[in-house]
Amino acid sequence: MPDTMTPEQRHRCMAAIRGKDTRPEMVVRRWLWAQGYRYRLHVRRLPGTPDIVLHRYHTVINVNGCFWHGHEGCPHFTLPKTRTAYWRDKIAHNRQRDARNLDTLKHMGWYVITLWECDLAPAKRQRTLMGLSLALSTIYLKVAGARGQAEQQSLAAEPVKPYLPRR
Repeated sequence: MPDTMTPEQRHRCMAAIRGKDTRPEMVVRRWLWAQGYRYRLHVRRLPGTPDIVLHRYHTVINVNGCFWHGHEGCPHFTLPKTRTAYWRDKIAHNRQRDARNLDTLKHMGWYVITLWECDLAPAKRQRTLMGLSLALSTIYLKVAGARGQAEQQSLAAEPVKPYLPRR
């Protein structure tokens, strides 16, 4: 099928594609907020400017579009028939950048969760968000456990007394 768009039409279509506040990202953000998670958006101080940053959990969430980030095996990711070499190189570069940012964040001590656009489609959304909830709970236990071991706080209202057996 020949390309029926003029270069100007294609330019307008491509310029309309958002990099922030995408539909899949908004789904995740609304769900996180409804569940009581509080977050920051697009923190520039972190490598790759992650979509969502949960500082309390020391976690970043990237919501990736399947086409732009080259989601292998996904029906949303097919190379265009025109300018194939350009798109192959662009998507390969995006993948390399994502991998580099992921490694840097992990070396900085951040947990990284990547959600894909196709996993947030209505048919898979609930399962994906429940998986996200489980991942965040697990991460919180790791983070809180590390803090708890360092501080060794008592949950009792009375001061802790060492146990001495009777003689």
